[in-house]
Amino acid sequence: MKRVNLAVIIFTILLVSTTHTFSQKWKKMDASPMDAATFPDNYRISDKVLKVVYGRPQLKGRDLTKLAPLDKVWRTGANEAAEITFYKDVLFGGKEVKSGTYSLFTIPSAEDWIVILSTARNVWGHYSYKQEEDVVRVVGAVSSSTENIEAFSMLFDEDMTLKMGWANTVISVPITLMGLKE
Repeated sequence: MKRVNLAVIIFTILLVSTTHTFSQKWKKMDASPMDAATFPDNYRISDKVLKVVYGRPQLKGRDLTKLAPLDKVWRTGANEAAEITFYKDVLFGGKEVKSGTYSLFTIPSAEDWIVILSTARNVWGHYSYKQEEDVVRVVGAVSSSTENIEAFSMLFDEDMTLKMGWANTVISVPITLMGLKE
């Protein structure tokens, strides 16, 4: 009987110490959580054309130009640079882009925004951005939103146009499948 009790005690000590040793320290939710948008956006359709994954910074009373400075390369979101994956060859803003994954950068300006696809991958922010890694640069059409967009957001409309919105600014880039008229 004493052997059984001793075995139970040893097992309990090992279990408790192992659980403590392997316990996780879970991080709090990021202030700018990751999000994704796809086309088509219906979850029942698995044959996607494209997907963008990006961080969602929030204005929190700050000015858009402080967070996405004019005439400077911006990571297009928060934290890691946004990444866009094309599962099929497309025309992005009228320029040919082969299927693959690219980082998405922008250069905001008062009149329009330059939207850049880059071969750089898995990069933090825009700090290591190199223009020689650009695949294409296109001009994104700028329009105003009647509502304030607190958290930076991306979506694809029914025509597969990429829409990026923040504050009262919306940037649009048309996307079409190769072989289809833009």
